[in-house]
Formats: sequence, structure tokens, C-alpha cells
Amino acid sequence: MNLISIYDQLLGLFGHRNWWPAETPFEVVVGAILTQQTKWENVEKAIVNLKEKGLLTADGLAEADIEELEGLVRCTGFYRQKARRLKDISRFFSMNPVILETPTYELRDVLLSLKGIGHETADSIVLYAADKPKFVIDAYTKKMCKCMGIDGDYTELQSLFEGSLPKDVPLYKEFHALIVEYGKRFCGKKMCGECMLVKIDY
Repeated sequence: MNLISIYDQLLGLFGHRNWWPAETPFEVVVGAILTQQTKWENVEKAIVNLKEKGLLTADGLAEADIEELEGLVRCTGFYRQKARRLKDISRFFSMNPVILETPTYELRDVLLSLKGIGHETADSIVLYAADKPKFVIDAYTKKMCKCMGIDGDYTELQSLFEGSLPKDVPLYKEFHALIVEYGKRFCGKKMCGECMLVKIDY
């Protein structure tokens, strides 16, 4: 599979996505937690709610009333669980304000040690908040690969992408964003018959 060729095809189809939309690195952290098992549109609503209350900082969320926080993120689903995770993770970031400056693999290991953070969430924070090169493997990436006859778990697929692409943060960000956009427009709408990725010999 020629990943650069796939990247070029997706870029030609959608153009630059300029993802992840956030004003601060910590906003990316919050978004990465809230986007678990929900649509990004719901996360945007919650982000607006938190901003309006002046809570979109590590200190603010760490000290926020849990019931108020639950109400503000209710639109993302699993709101009690997410509110607790946000408080716990915000407390960690408040106590470790320069954690994002930690080297890539050490940062990833630290994030994975925190309750409620799995591989995809950790890598989203590493890539989009810390600007460090880790390719994010999400459900759309897994589905896209499977449709092209490539099976593998998270680590195997990540190794495939990172081993086939230049180690470049902007490229990783753009490619992941393009895959998500393609997934939403085609995979999410079950437009398998129009999928250009399975029709092209890479």
C-alpha cells in the first residue's frame, strides 16, 4: 500500500483540513477526552459551554464543581464518566504544566498511565497538543485499511503508517484529518460502491 499516493488522492479530493481546531494545547486535551464515543459536533457544543463558564483551563476544570461540569458536557454522552475524567486529567495537567514538553515516547507512556486515556486519545494529545510525531489510528483508519485488505491491531497499523511516511508532524496531522473526512463522507454513509480507495491499485 502506497500511503503517500493515498494521501495525495485524499488531499486532491478535500484540500487541506487544518485540523485540530483549538485555541490552546489544553483545549486539544479536553477535546480528545470528550470526543470518545461521540460526534465532534457534540464536542464543539461542550467546548463552547466550558468557554462560556471560563473553565477551559487545567486549573479551572480541576477546581470545577462536578455536577456543573456534568451539565456542561452532557451533550457528549457518558457525561458523568467524562466529567470525572476531565477533572482528574486537568488536576494532573495543573500539577504538571510543562508535561507536553516531555519527549514523545515518555509523554505517551505518561498519558497512557492516566485513567480514561487509551492509545487513540493519548496519540491525539501527543500529535495535536504537543506537536510530536505519533500517527493516530482511529476507527475510520482501521476500516479503511480493512477494506483494502490490511488487517492489524492499533500498534501494527500505527507502525505501518509511521514506517511508510516521513516523520513529519504536519503530514501526520493532515493525513489523519483527511482520513476522518473521507470516513465521514463515505464510510459513515455506507457509500462503499463509490469508495475510490478500494478501486485504485496502490
